[in-house]
Amino acid sequence: MSEDSFVKVKHSIPLDILSDLITRFLIHVPPESKQNLIRICFQIELAHWYYLDFYVANDNNLKGCTITEFAAHVFQHIPSLKSHCDNLNEIMEEWKLYKQSVPTYGAILLSEDLTHVLLVQSYFAKSSWGFPKGKVNEEEDPTHCAIREVLEETGFDITNYIDSNYYLESVIHEQLIRLYVIVGISMDTQFRPRTRNEIKACEWFAIGDLPNSKKDNASKLKMGVNPNAFFMVMPFIKRIKALSVNNNKNRRHRQKSASISEGENITKSKLKLNQRADTDDIKFIKKYKERKNSHSKKQLFNNTRDEIEFTAPSWLNFKFDKTAIMECIP
Repeated sequence: MSEDSFVKVKHSIPLDILSDLITRFLIHVPPESKQNLIRICFQIELAHWYYLDFYVANDNNLKGCTITEFAAHVFQHIPSLKSHCDNLNEIMEEWKLYKQSVPTYGAILLSEDLTHVLLVQSYFAKSSWGFPKGKVNEEEDPTHCAIREVLEETGFDITNYIDSNYYLESVIHEQLIRLYVIVGISMDTQFRPRTRNEIKACEWFAIGDLPNSKKDNASKLKMGVNPNAFFMVMPFIKRIKALSVNNNKNRRHRQKSASISEGENITKSKLKLNQRADTDDIKFIKKYKERKNSHSKKQLFNNTRDEIEFTAPSWLNFKFDKTAIMECIP
């Protein structure tokens, strides 16, 4: 398909909306990543979701479009991408194949009483909040990927908290997303992202204040934040709320029947959570056991002084220098 054919695409996006989407999702991509078309496609996908969910859904004059049609608009609008218009179909196919083969792993960090959840704000989508997560490297263990991504994006090491059996999982737009549930985190914890120009902020949010859907104005009424700011969190919110509600019921029952002292820390007792199943591809938490003095088998760093390398045939290639990282820890 030639560049001229893209100009003649019947679908159109108002220039002000297209500029807003590019500003939200593409303008803050680091310079070194702007040359990587696979990375750009992932940002274009976020912008496309946002366009469909929060522009098209609320304006009858706007029409939906495919991800390739949307990408065509973006490629023609950004000077540095315009030269790739002739190869857009091939670029999109390569990206789709890569995307389907690379799952995303991360964590849902819950407060000690399971009333708050930690969310991160990206420089790429500064008006949106999500869970700390990222794509797995080639041959990398899922729990190790989650540990690495959470450490990079929050500065907090979940090695001693993570359990490979306790997670929420969903497939969103053909991509597997698995988030390990981490409980018992103090809200006084200081979070310091270790990546530059990626994570802007880490904040606790009351679970009860988060919107269940894009039409739920709970966050607007309670926090003054539009529900579309949580569009990457919404697929998991109902299940997170179920964990919180079930735990509170169990805690009240234990306090009544076993006379648990009022100030006792919730991590000193077992949490028995009702198993739920919305779709076949979602696995819910069955139980939680205290791991205060135990260690996960999946350690982020080993005891050697060798460099730890993670490699992948993609833009995810990177290398950890243990010495350099440890020097950044206060």
